[in-house]
Amino acid sequence: MAAKRDYYEILGIQKNASEEEIKQAYRKLALKYHPDRNKGNPEAEDKFKEATEAYEILRDPKKRASYDKFGHEGVAGFEGFGRGAYTDFADIFGDFDLGDIFEGFFGAGFGGGARQKRPRRGSDIQYDLTIDLEDAAQVKEVQIEVPRSESCAACGGSGSAAGTKLSVCPLCNGTGQIRQTQGFFSISQSCYKCKGTGKIITNPCRTCGGSGLTMKKRKITVKIPAGVESGSRLKISGEGEQGPNDGGRGDLYVMIHIRKHPVFERHGNDILNVVDLSFPLACLGGEIEVPTILGKKAKMKIPPGTENGHIFRLKGNGIPYLGSYGRGDQLVKVNIYVPKKLTPRQKELLAEFAKLDTENMGTPYGGN
Repeated sequence: MAAKRDYYEILGIQKNASEEEIKQAYRKLALKYHPDRNKGNPEAEDKFKEATEAYEILRDPKKRASYDKFGHEGVAGFEGFGRGAYTDFADIFGDFDLGDIFEGFFGAGFGGGARQKRPRRGSDIQYDLTIDLEDAAQVKEVQIEVPRSESCAACGGSGSAAGTKLSVCPLCNGTGQIRQTQGFFSISQSCYKCKGTGKIITNPCRTCGGSGLTMKKRKITVKIPAGVESGSRLKISGEGEQGPNDGGRGDLYVMIHIRKHPVFERHGNDILNVVDLSFPLACLGGEIEVPTILGKKAKMKIPPGTENGHIFRLKGNGIPYLGSYGRGDQLVKVNIYVPKKLTPRQKELLAEFAKLDTENMGTPYGGN
């Protein structure tokens, strides 16, 4: 048995050849040795198979790396003239009908015969949903109303009036394809009359005008996971537009926007709020209640001598981590409140306090 030839040698390229160089080399050989150009020539048939096998290995980065390292033994499980080599032939041969190109050589089972166009999937929909920060702090279900195309109930999505049937397209005879021959290739294009379906509507449905689709508003429940941020996009599969001819639905993408909160600022998974403290409380210390994002009150101790702008941390009172466990923290920034108006008694007490605190306060209140 003759030893296998080097794949790079078969394609006539260097070992450092680019993907495009590999593709062009193969295209040149495939066109040269294609059986339709060399009928009854077994040598050309062998060269065509050989070139295709080489291309199948070298076009795949993983197979190519294994071949470069171990030779033919490294790709023993992949060698052979398999159908996998043709997954990107449309890029190599342009718009040629590949089933027709190889049907004569591999037999009709390779993909020849009438091929109707597959029904087109419906379009995706984006819905912008604005929620409150509280909604992002917990799992929330929201019902939205989405306008979308759905199968026409009057004709069942066929586009043909009730009681009538679709007719075979007279232009393509029901194949959905119009074929032309150029050289040794058969070029196949979708039939423009039936749009590749092989059927035409002779009596359109009055409700949908023959499209098979009507617009409806559909109520959909969206489950918002805890921890979402502005810009998060939730995918709901199969809730988009209905495709024509039962082509299946697209998907619904819900874009999340979060309103600005009057009390809390979000910083990642932490939240920040500001509370006012009276001067005596900051000096003497005590305990206060602060609001939390879930609506409850949390008790927080204020140590004596708390300074203006100090930030306290309440562990686990922030926003949950999206798709994970735990929550961020609540940061509470204190603002020492200075009253603008004082009663005579308050002024008297502050003046007395100032006299007792001359070392820290400077000249006593009311002093010369």
